[in-house]
Amino acid sequence: MLFIEYPKCTTCKKAKKWLDDHGIEYTDRHIKEENPTYEELEKWTQQSGLPLKKFFNTSGMLYREMQLKDKLPDMTDEEMLTLLSGDGMLVKRPLIVDGEKIIVGFREKEWEEKLL
Repeated sequence: MLFIEYPKCTTCKKAKKWLDDHGIEYTDRHIKEENPTYEELEKWTQQSGLPLKKFFNTSGMLYREMQLKDKLPDMTDEEMLTLLSGDGMLVKRPLIVDGEKIIVGFREKEWEEKLL
């Protein structure tokens, strides 16, 4: 299982603690140091079945600075994937990649259902 996080993110810290508390093994990946690639993001969005916009960190400063709330509806998937793969701070985190399972963000109930 791959756990993609930004270590300073409080939600990521909670999620990591949850994984540790439940004895779930994972490989840690710092999203800013090793940003997901275009190809990875394309594969993960397909596997997750989620719309691409769900992979954006809508509460992040960069998202707001770039005014993506207004721009995303008019963007193609290719443009969105290029943006996401260009800067890890635009990607919603934490991100769990476990075989065919892709989980975006940390909602304890969802994690219990999908990981326990």
